[in-house]
Amino acid sequence: MSGRILHATRRFGVVLARLLVYVLIWAGLALLIAGIGIRAYWGEISVGQMLLNLVTVEPDGGGGSIVWMGILGIGVVPLLITAGIAVGQHVRRRRRRDDDVVRPRRTQWILRTVSTALVAAVVVGGTTAFASAVGMGDYLRAANSEYDLADYYVEPTVTGDADKRNLVLIYLESGEATLADAQLFEKDAFVPLKAATEASDGWQGVDDLQQYEGGGWTMAGLVSTQCGVPLKGSGAGAGSSSSDGPAEPAESATDSGSYLAGTTCLGDVLDEHGYTNVFLGGANASFAAKDTFLGNHGYTEVKDLSDWRAAGEPESSFRSDWGLSDERLMAHARDEIDRLHAEAETTGRPFNLSLLTLDTHEPVHVYDYCPVDTSNEVTSVFACSLTQVAGFVDHMEEQGYLEDTAVVIMGDHLKHMSAGDAFHEQLDDHAGRRIFNRIRIPGDDGTSTLRPGVDQLNMFPTLLEAAGLTLEGREAGLGVSAFSPDVPTGSAQALDPATYSELLHSHSPRFYTAAWSGDGAR
Repeated sequence: MSGRILHATRRFGVVLARLLVYVLIWAGLALLIAGIGIRAYWGEISVGQMLLNLVTVEPDGGGGSIVWMGILGIGVVPLLITAGIAVGQHVRRRRRRDDDVVRPRRTQWILRTVSTALVAAVVVGGTTAFASAVGMGDYLRAANSEYDLADYYVEPTVTGDADKRNLVLIYLESGEATLADAQLFEKDAFVPLKAATEASDGWQGVDDLQQYEGGGWTMAGLVSTQCGVPLKGSGAGAGSSSSDGPAEPAESATDSGSYLAGTTCLGDVLDEHGYTNVFLGGANASFAAKDTFLGNHGYTEVKDLSDWRAAGEPESSFRSDWGLSDERLMAHARDEIDRLHAEAETTGRPFNLSLLTLDTHEPVHVYDYCPVDTSNEVTSVFACSLTQVAGFVDHMEEQGYLEDTAVVIMGDHLKHMSAGDAFHEQLDDHAGRRIFNRIRIPGDDGTSTLRPGVDQLNMFPTLLEAAGLTLEGREAGLGVSAFSPDVPTGSAQALDPATYSELLHSHSPRFYTAAWSGDGAR
């Protein structure tokens, strides 16, 4: 009896050990493929970006091809390979038993050692590749930071709105100013937009506008410039103690229909001061929970891919992986601003029209409207997209809207440098990468000087002042308006570069727990 129990126990142990090995092989392969895929499509990202973006990729108009390739590459392929290995091992063992072959003990030891080493290589290699792709090391180091954004965050306080005006905010997908360097690239793709925003016509800009440390994707660009804080999920503070209890996972925060509801952002302030907030984008607004963010923060209309399809746009106006072309988006934007401006004149209620371009999101798609006149089609696509934006600016000028409407144009982030993206040779080691921007304030002759070298977090108070609102201390979030030549003592912007960098990377559990729970600044 005891012999049977011992045999059964040994048999169970062998089966369990084999199952564990196959699970490790599957996990290692999945992590390896995921790491390679992330670097191929996005380059090195952050844990926060992974949680907040990758989990909300949409099959339609939100990186659809990535969804299916992810399901195939991370879900199916590792499973098939692991199953193939398991079946092969089973067949090999069965044949050996049928042939009654007994290998020498030394041969058995060598085979087991080699097999163990291969499994270990797959697991270690996969884990390392994935951890490197998502910046796991930086994430763990940031967890030990003593800094918390809550100690530096400034709730925007409007002290006057007598001069409030309409605002048009245009985000250029991957709008990096470095791409205007005709010595690095075949041509300056920004020429059309530069011609429409001449300094002599009152346009100015922030010299050397920086992407904030830890940013680099669209939602990070929107949140940093509209809320004045780095974008991190509530999971950044998970496991840390706070008066509000432990934070929930980042992805659950967006699934619950709330997005940084405890933080005051651009749309919130404008809404409180009587603005109509409208957003237009070519992609699916539910990608990365963009619609949830905008809806939570004062935007009453969000028009996206579904609206353009319902409007009867032909299929030739869409790219299957993202959405509507910038040519057609700007046509709708012209109609929208005509409507909004007419309503504003009738009701006296100002508006904020925010736009996000799409054509320049890689892998680029060449629409029929865009003639390719460069050997690298990416350069031509940038020029075509910016030509459409310039046409929209010209429309505003022709209609006289620039007399009572502030316009801010800026890139949402620097151009991605993933393995499959263009311009590695020109940009990988470029020390002067910066974000393109143009600002025009009605009545300003463009001779005033904006504070140079600021990052995206400073654009939140800058946008509020562009809209004609007066801010206490000229501060909002972690930023200080670029219209202010001075930085207040005690501001995050007054910190030395190393400390400021650590602050931006810190998990800041007190701040983000409150920000995502809705019990924060607002």
